[in-house]
Amino acid sequence: MTALAVVAALLLGTATTAPAHEEREVAFPDGTGSVPEYRDGAPDLLVCKADSGDFQRRIARFPEALREHNLRLYEQCVRDGYRHIQQAVDAVDRPGMTIAVLPGRYEEEPSQPEPAGECARLKAPRAGQGYQVLSYAQQKQCPHNQNLVAILGKRDLQIEGTGAGPLDVVVDAGYRKLNAIRADGSGGVYFRNFTAQRTTFNALYVLAVDGFVIDRVLTRWNDEYGFLTFASDHGLYRDCESYGNGDSGIYPGSASDINDGRGYDVPRYSIEITGCRSHHNLLGYSGTAGDSVWAHDNEFDHNMAGASMDSVFPGHPGLPQNHARFERNLIHSNNQDYYRYVVDGTCAKPPAERGYERGVVCPQTSVPPGTGVMVAGGNWNVFEGNWVYGHERVGFHLNAVPAYIRGDESWSRQTDTSHHNRFHANKLGTDRDGTADPNRVDVWWDGQGEGNCWQDDTSGSTPRTLPVCGDEPGAVSGGSHRLLGEPVKLAQLIVCSDYSAGARRLPAGCDWYGARGIERVEVQTALAIAGVLALVGGLLWWRRLRGNRWVAVATALGAAGLVLDVAGETLSLSATIVPALALLLLGIWWTATGLALRAGSPAFGWTTVAMGLLTLLDAFDQAVVMVPWTPLGPAWLRGLLGLVWVVWAVVAAARPVDASRSAAANAPDGAGAPRPGAAS
Repeated sequence: MTALAVVAALLLGTATTAPAHEEREVAFPDGTGSVPEYRDGAPDLLVCKADSGDFQRRIARFPEALREHNLRLYEQCVRDGYRHIQQAVDAVDRPGMTIAVLPGRYEEEPSQPEPAGECARLKAPRAGQGYQVLSYAQQKQCPHNQNLVAILGKRDLQIEGTGAGPLDVVVDAGYRKLNAIRADGSGGVYFRNFTAQRTTFNALYVLAVDGFVIDRVLTRWNDEYGFLTFASDHGLYRDCESYGNGDSGIYPGSASDINDGRGYDVPRYSIEITGCRSHHNLLGYSGTAGDSVWAHDNEFDHNMAGASMDSVFPGHPGLPQNHARFERNLIHSNNQDYYRYVVDGTCAKPPAERGYERGVVCPQTSVPPGTGVMVAGGNWNVFEGNWVYGHERVGFHLNAVPAYIRGDESWSRQTDTSHHNRFHANKLGTDRDGTADPNRVDVWWDGQGEGNCWQDDTSGSTPRTLPVCGDEPGAVSGGSHRLLGEPVKLAQLIVCSDYSAGARRLPAGCDWYGARGIERVEVQTALAIAGVLALVGGLLWWRRLRGNRWVAVATALGAAGLVLDVAGETLSLSATIVPALALLLLGIWWTATGLALRAGSPAFGWTTVAMGLLTLLDAFDQAVVMVPWTPLGPAWLRGLLGLVWVVWAVVAAARPVDASRSAAANAPDGAGAPRPGAAS
């Protein structure tokens, strides 16, 4: 019954999605660019504020050489520099120029006013969040409709703060603009040593760029993303930090899909992320179509979930997501729960009044709090040598995403995600010093996909048995090829996806949002199924089989199995044998009942035996080893046949009982069965 409910939900598309990030249609760069090199020569243009007293206070504690350097630059800037970053950007007249921004707070007052004139009357579609999705020409025409600082069509531009650290130069949008800094079609851009903050979408946005570097930049307190790079190639994030963002701190979405169609033999990655820390966000890292991203030696901590890559949201080139590689990252303690700010109305206030600076985060999408890494519909991703620990839910989460979710209704592509993901040689449940800090379970997998594998030292997983990775990429012990994941898990994902920050709608029945015990959809489903089977099975036994002592024992075992099945759902994230034991007991009940029914109702009896054997196979699949190369797991076959069985059992129990056949069925060893040729 659960299986049929899930199939109906999938076919009807109950889980609706809207793009987390909507942008004009854009193509990937041609890949002829390169990662820009840092230039340490004298700057071409200077930006500073006019308040010399504030400037002196900001540099007072700098090391002497750096303080003297800034003083010399300030004297020159006061004489022939600019007071706003945008003014300097507008003055760039050739490739390869450098803008030095001196310590200060840059609110870019000339960029703040609301659009007027033609800019107030632009015709463009609106995103789900309400902003206009402008073309590149419209961005050029009205650069400050959405951007505090707009860098449009500049080549090889470097913008660097001259302070001792990122907080010495602050670009502050004050929640007046969608983006603090937007670099659009500006290949070779290099950002270094400043802070960007307080926007209604992105602090630093890089779009359609071949070649960029984000170096020692801090972003914080934004409605959506700290760093967002989109449809770009030859990118490098280095030594960055991001926190307090409603979606992710670091988002390399639609990174150039240069490895599509390849296996594990990756010649290069489109974006590298290293030395960064992303914390106290909804997600530390995320990437819808985050393709060919190499993230290594970073720290993702104290978010709701550490990292996510997905194929969930439409409108992103490069779907389905593929070929991310995570190595030597610290992914730990991602247990924050910011949904309370949605429930209490804090996130319904204007952004400036929500208290982001005091630690409020307004979650923009649905994630399971307490998760280290979540792969929702990705292929050929590799996770090796990471420390993943201290999660109250799960270390690694993997589930498939049907193509219709991203707007592709082709039947041939509905099962094209969740294949060949490799989780190998990670340090699970211990920190870098070897101190134990376990995850509640190390792995949650919906069971769908081909070629996925895990290391063999996981401490608790659901399912209990996993395909094991060999030492060489592509080598898998066990393996599976499931077209659909486990039905109960799919039902949970469907229910949990029905989240809306704008409507303040948290799905009932989902433990991601605080549902416990009987409130959870899994427990409710298990209780409903147990109630139906107990009623129908008990009636069938009483009407047809109550004289057979072996069936009586089997029926008692089946009743215990139903109790354990409900209990198992309450322990769905624990490393326990309870669910498999419940299936074992139910399998014994169905098999014994079917064998007893054969004499009086051969077709129904053999159908009941088939139910028992499928249930025993499901127990084996969950507790011993996944049955390989089956398009559907035993749970699906058992669930679909179970609906037929329940209807048939009701009819069988309601029929008048034939005394001779009842005696045969109730005979413990078949002694009462009619002789061949005897009248029945």
